[in-house]
Amino acid sequence: MSRRNNAAPVIIKRKKVVGGHGHHGGAWKVAFADFATAMMAFFLMMWLLGATTESQRRGLADYFNPTIPLHRIASGGEGLLGGEDASAQEATSPGQHPMTEDTENETLDAPPAEALEDLARRLHGMGGESAVMAEALRHVVTRVTDEGLIIEIFDLPDSPLFETDSATPRPVLSLIAGVLASTMEVVTNPAAIEGHTRSYSLVQRADPRWGLSTERAQAMRQLLSDAGLDEARVARVTGHADRRPAERNPMSSRNNRLEVILLRQMR
Repeated sequence: MSRRNNAAPVIIKRKKVVGGHGHHGGAWKVAFADFATAMMAFFLMMWLLGATTESQRRGLADYFNPTIPLHRIASGGEGLLGGEDASAQEATSPGQHPMTEDTENETLDAPPAEALEDLARRLHGMGGESAVMAEALRHVVTRVTDEGLIIEIFDLPDSPLFETDSATPRPVLSLIAGVLASTMEVVTNPAAIEGHTRSYSLVQRADPRWGLSTERAQAMRQLLSDAGLDEARVARVTGHADRRPAERNPMSSRNNRLEVILLRQMR
């Protein structure tokens, strides 16, 4: 009996365990994930604004706008229209010829540089109309400079523009002149016509370079006039002999060429 009274009492403590972090729980993880997602979307949007064009941004906006039918414009990607509006593609397509009245007025009202570049695209696009036209346009290259649009027409080894050492045009040049005259109607820029020749041997009794380059430029002026170009638009006709060769070899037939320049109009 005494042993039982002297034994130390056994104390049992009950510990209350609170789950998680009290009232916070795991909600902060969800909030942080939402914040990270929002920041990622924000930086993605900023990158898209800096890396896309206006047409592409418009395409993306219309794609996510359910009230706009998708077939009205092109998407902003590199698909069929390369991220441009269908209307913009129709206005600048090189193969469009002849132009409708609406597109013609757009060309006349466009800024000078854009109108000249559009004319160059139209000119080269005409090569797809027939095999004869494609063959003739092998003689033609264009470039836009500070002076204006330079349309360069040059001899090919198997197809010269003029009869040998003369200013008598061959049929291919007459065809090219007709194409140029009709194409140049869509702008009002004044034109300059320049003639260039290859070099000739110094042992020749008469130097044909100056006279021949000038006569060929005059012949081109007449061909353009006969094809319908208003003569009042011709600002100058000049011959440069062999002073501005297109190729390093001064005797190359590639240096036999004409340049029809649509001069820039200052606004």
